[in-house]
Amino acid sequence: MQFDNQTALVTGSTSGIGRETAILLAERGAFVIVSGRNAAKGAETVAAIEAAGGKATFVAADLSDLGSVRRLAEEAGDVDVLVNNAGAYPFAPTLEQGLDTFDALLETNVRGTFFLTQALVAKMAAKGGGSVVSVTTIAGLSGVEGTAVYGASKAAVDSFTRTWAVEFGGRGVRFNAVAPGHTRTDNVVGMIGEDDFEALGARVPLARLASAREIAEAIVFLASPSASYVTGVTLPVDGGFMALGV
Repeated sequence: MQFDNQTALVTGSTSGIGRETAILLAERGAFVIVSGRNAAKGAETVAAIEAAGGKATFVAADLSDLGSVRRLAEEAGDVDVLVNNAGAYPFAPTLEQGLDTFDALLETNVRGTFFLTQALVAKMAAKGGGSVVSVTTIAGLSGVEGTAVYGASKAAVDSFTRTWAVEFGGRGVRFNAVAPGHTRTDNVVGMIGEDDFEALGARVPLARLASAREIAEAIVFLASPSASYVTGVTLPVDGGFMALGV
């Protein structure tokens, strides 16, 4: 299988896109380190992987806390694949954006992602190979009302991706990002509301919302040897939404 004898760390993998990514990586041979803040949900993800014949373990971490980031990097050790999926995403119009959520978005999405990657990529570069895929958003690629800070925090990760691809390409480490479009997850539906969320799907050229599994498939593709000559890209997985140009 594509990830035999490889270890993959997926942050924020106790639910949604991260959970599906962890399960898919395990299906394709990886030993998966499941990580997130909720130990009970983490145990459920590990159990789902093991029930399907895969191998996984759970490491609790909160990416807004640099001490927790350091502990996660230490416990993960030498990984072959890193999926930066964990993220904070309270949306707010600009005039309603508060300082607390502003800080939370930057601490988790920007600072946590940067310093976890910094800690793990050094080992990848030393051994001459590795793959990092970060989960960003179409709100970082285009103007989406109510997502000024969230979109900016993820656009920073897109920028990290391009810079890291240049810095570490010569040492065999690839960096890519996946920018999901309108994706059905419990957390996002709970924040936006079922009716409003379904209305978003009607605006997409494919005329539906994405499933978390569909986003996971793109993440795993970019992490895999099938994408061995792909680095420094942000791939919108959005049902054609960016193609609308509006």
